[in-house]
Amino acid sequence: MRTQYMIRRAGLADLDRILEIERSSFGHEAYDRKLFAYYQERCGDLFLVSGRPGRVSGYMVTCVRGGRAELVSVAVDPACRQKGAASALLESTLRRLGRRGVSRLGLVVRVNNRPALAFYEKYGFRRRRLARGYYEDGGDGIAMSRAIPSPGN
Repeated sequence: MRTQYMIRRAGLADLDRILEIERSSFGHEAYDRKLFAYYQERCGDLFLVSGRPGRVSGYMVTCVRGGRAELVSVAVDPACRQKGAASALLESTLRRLGRRGVSRLGLVVRVNNRPALAFYEKYGFRRRRLARGYYEDGGDGIAMSRAIPSPGN
């Protein structure tokens, strides 16, 4: 059975927990506190956390520019994976973007991250192009995107 998650806007008090999740998910490639603070300011109402009262289990950062959005980062505590947290975050993000009239959501994922590729494809994302050298270590990514239906469609 899928766990029910509360989705809400991330607050400053969540940053320590977000950084723990980030480090456990991305190791030496983890974003730092300053970058998360920047995203909180720039993309605030689309910087979301999932969890149950008192415990953040994951986060998703999405930024909007014009009629398009970019999913910047998502991570779930390893102990909470495969329990619906990422799905709850993405579904909430898609609803919020649809209400804003945003038409498309894009992202980049590492070419060898099969679980992430399968997850995004399950949600209708399509592979658009290879992003050579996208990551700091020179790793390639796959640019993906999907249309966002407007509310009522």
